[in-house]
Amino acid sequence: MTDDPMLVPMGGVQIAVRRIPCAQAEGERTPVVFLHDSLGAITTWRDLPERLGAATGREVIVYDRQGYGRSSPFTGPPRDRDYMHREADALVVLLDRLGLAKAILFGHSDGGTIALLAAARHPGRIAAVITEGAHVFVEGITLAGIRAAERDYAGGDLRERLLRHHGDRTEALFRAWTVTWQAPFFRAWDITADIAAVCCPVLVLQGVDDAFGTEAQVDAIVQAVQGEARKYMVPGAAHTPHREAPGITLDLVSSFLAGSP
Repeated sequence: MTDDPMLVPMGGVQIAVRRIPCAQAEGERTPVVFLHDSLGAITTWRDLPERLGAATGREVIVYDRQGYGRSSPFTGPPRDRDYMHREADALVVLLDRLGLAKAILFGHSDGGTIALLAAARHPGRIAAVITEGAHVFVEGITLAGIRAAERDYAGGDLRERLLRHHGDRTEALFRAWTVTWQAPFFRAWDITADIAAVCCPVLVLQGVDDAFGTEAQVDAIVQAVQGEARKYMVPGAAHTPHREAPGITLDLVSSFLAGSP
């Protein structure tokens, strides 16, 4: 994706947003909003938003949360246990700024968790949720994956890869993720009770070889939400099925959305 995003003012900061209209849009269908992972940005989704929009006949919206990509840098105190709850509320404010009464959310990792919280806290605004590698509690495998990422950042090419998407925001966002998730105060983080209020349809995807979470995350989401929930463990994929198994992921999401207004 090469088009420059627009900057939407929100509470003293600017949020980078890219709107992708669909030439074959079928009436006033609910748009899909993509929520990136803890190290992601608009650009890390590659061409999936365009492909999904074309496959489903929907407008697609992709944005950088504050501190990521081309949005304003982080401000305020360090993250606490409820940082994703606040991001869920900020998402609904962004929907207001964009003039969207309802949205379908497609979230990866942290983005998937935020999508579930948004659907729980603002049920009238969210028509459906797709999660990919989302977390609802902390596992040992998650912390091991973060430690491996720290090693790659220090001695591998992860830092250079992140710089391409985040520039001078890279160090702050990487530390925000690694420090928060490994902090003692975060060990007991668990939002399964919070997402019991989700009443919309939910598609829960996870790679079979995900190094950041087990199938227990998927099962916890399916069992917790009130809405109809479908799970799919994606073969040949790890933490990012939309890159590691793009064809399967696109087909699953397109099929799931076929019955949504």
